[in-house]
Amino acid sequence: MTQQYSEQQKTNELRNPVPVLQNGSRCVVLAPMEDVSDSPFRQMCRRQGADVVYTEFISSEAIIRDSETSNHKMSFEEGERPLGIQIFGGREEAMHGAAKVAEANNPDFIDINFGCPVYKIVKKNAGSACLRDLGLMERMTGSVVDATDLPVTVKTRLGWDDQTIRIDEVALMLQSAGVQALTVHARTRSQGYKGEARWEYFRKLKETPGLHIPIIANGDITTPEHVRYLFEETGVDGVMIGRAAIGNPWIFRDIKHYLHTGELLPAPNVEERMQMCAEQLRASVAHHGERFGIIMMKKHYGNYIKGIRNGKYLRMEIMEKDQMDDILELLLNFRETPETAVAV
Repeated sequence: MTQQYSEQQKTNELRNPVPVLQNGSRCVVLAPMEDVSDSPFRQMCRRQGADVVYTEFISSEAIIRDSETSNHKMSFEEGERPLGIQIFGGREEAMHGAAKVAEANNPDFIDINFGCPVYKIVKKNAGSACLRDLGLMERMTGSVVDATDLPVTVKTRLGWDDQTIRIDEVALMLQSAGVQALTVHARTRSQGYKGEARWEYFRKLKETPGLHIPIIANGDITTPEHVRYLFEETGVDGVMIGRAAIGNPWIFRDIKHYLHTGELLPAPNVEERMQMCAEQLRASVAHHGERFGIIMMKKHYGNYIKGIRNGKYLRMEIMEKDQMDDILELLLNFRETPETAVAV
């Protein structure tokens, strides 16, 4: 550890941490997902019990160029707090500048994406590419910590491939650089989203000597039972829900209820699904404008309608509409009948 990072860590320890991201908090958070985790969706998830939400990942290069798109992605409502703005990039200077701009938007913390496996990101030395160059990862983390008075967190993967899994060393390095919490997707970059997430690494991380920052588990967490298992068997401090929340913001409510009572709640009925979908559509149009707001919702309809008998016909009708009122009419006039009951 360099003297520079020692001083940064001391400074960071004096900052006000995000309480729900601290050791033993057992927080349940919404993952940052590109073109999914926008403000309307985050609002739905927060109201259903998500403890923390993140923006979609935002390019540091776009942020420092004052891109209209990046500024829009950083916007949020007060009801979404606690919220982190997630940034990514391959240059220290850009990450430093982006952190300053992000801080000016007044989030609760800043998160660095060192985990995205997509080629167009990796080829720019961003996302999980930094797992091939831990020196660059360390320097970029230090540049962000140095740029802001806000807490800084990181999301990454186990390693670049099976031969380079050094997540315990990475975690200790990031802790020394001043990071206050670490989210780990339990796959390597080479796996992408294939194969099973390797949850056994979470226990190993929590038992790493000298590591004291909170660890948040991510990858294949889709049920309340998964969440309880991870808390009880691996000792993680939080879990991050990604794809399982798309079109299903109730998953946070269900998890919280199960953790407190050991009982599983019944799935929302058709009318509840249509009402929630309509509410998110209205919020999406209000936030993005009608054209883009409707486009953003297209990734959510499938899961809202999933399991409804003959629901594919409703979805087909919705996808053909380009006016919010027409879609709302379809959603709100859809009634639960024996033919459209939720399949069990």
